[in-house]
Amino acid sequence: MKQLYLKYKGHYRDNFSLAYPVVISQLGHTLVALSDSLIIGHTGKVPLAAVSLGNSLFSIFMVTGIGMSYGLTPLIAQENGRGNKHKIGHLLSHSLIINMTVGVLLSMVIYWGSARMDLLNQEADVVEQARPFLRYLGFSFIPLMLFLSFKQFAEGLGFTRQAMNISIIGNLLNIVVGITLVYGLFGLPRMGVVGVGIATFTDRLLMGITMMFYVLRSPRFKEYLATFGFSNIEWGKIKQILGIGTPVALQYIFEVSAFSGAAIMVGWMGSAELAAHQIALSLAAMTYMMASGISAAAGIKSGNNFGKRDFRELRMSAIASYHMVLVLMGFTALLFMLGNHILPRFYIDDPQVIPIAAKLLIIAAFFQLFDGTQVVGLGVLRGLGDVRIPTVITLLAYWGLGLPLGYLLGIRLGLGVEGVWWALLLGLLAASVLLFVRFHHRTKKLELQADI
Repeated sequence: MKQLYLKYKGHYRDNFSLAYPVVISQLGHTLVALSDSLIIGHTGKVPLAAVSLGNSLFSIFMVTGIGMSYGLTPLIAQENGRGNKHKIGHLLSHSLIINMTVGVLLSMVIYWGSARMDLLNQEADVVEQARPFLRYLGFSFIPLMLFLSFKQFAEGLGFTRQAMNISIIGNLLNIVVGITLVYGLFGLPRMGVVGVGIATFTDRLLMGITMMFYVLRSPRFKEYLATFGFSNIEWGKIKQILGIGTPVALQYIFEVSAFSGAAIMVGWMGSAELAAHQIALSLAAMTYMMASGISAAAGIKSGNNFGKRDFRELRMSAIASYHMVLVLMGFTALLFMLGNHILPRFYIDDPQVIPIAAKLLIIAAFFQLFDGTQVVGLGVLRGLGDVRIPTVITLLAYWGLGLPLGYLLGIRLGLGVEGVWWALLLGLLAASVLLFVRFHHRTKKLELQADI
């Protein structure tokens, strides 16, 4: 063990320095949903179920936006590794056009879809409260895409702390505004579920504006932004960014939509099951976003080393990222097991919900390692520009295996919400193994090519 540590010590240090701000920044996206659930949970299981439904549906759009914004990061990391600073501002211009277009279009889709939530066959009182909440989340999608555009630009160059600081402040603001509006403090009316929606919109609006002004005004980015502007837009550049961003978005969509589909199936079982599902899912999503931060950092390092054609360092750095995520997710798995009856009580006091959530957290503990390793695998391959085969892997793992098996076990065989979660675990296992095989094959091949 000591020899292994000494072998990768330098990579652990470098990766950690790059990763921890990204982890905190990525965690910020999930902490918004987590704080929404914590704030609203003590008002009852129906409001909590409404927030669960709204966040489950919105998460599909949110990860689409995150995935699209990732189309910029490996390209910037690769060009920076090659020393082509003059190309980087040009890439940002094209990425911003793509991301803001996606933000506006999907915001409109969310608003349109909120009027048709009754088609999901959920409890009527849950849908009634979820509808306005989802609309506010939809409005927040446009400033979220603005934030992500400039965040991915900065992170592609290795500047990761600024987005972290903005995310921390934004989440604190979300909590303060959320509590104030939900419970009607300082003489304001009690807004319930709508209050957390308004708080989320306010948080993301200020985060987007702040991140944009930071990048455009900071002296450290001046030489990279020399070519930033919208007077020389090239369709070829847009296609290049979409060529990475679209498959990455699909990777996220296939996984998160499987969990959102699972939420709809669980909603057929009742509001107590859906509330328990939201509790376990929000905790699992939080640890996933932490692992996603390590994955993003791994992608930046991989892209940078790929641009330098230093394939040995690329592989060493990637393996170090695998080690780091295994340690992190091993710790969270232990936390879920030991605290499976305690953690749900932070959300709700309902005696019907807590035992169900406690059982789901045991299953969530089992899939922590697989969830972490599959997202790191995706990040490393993304840095190489290898996105198509990983996209097929995620489609097969989650929609070909996880979700159909969840319907079979949970609905057809009557195993309930636990059957749905065991099926999702098997989907994560399949994705983790296949992506590691892909990583091993690609990096070994690159090393052999470099030796010839």
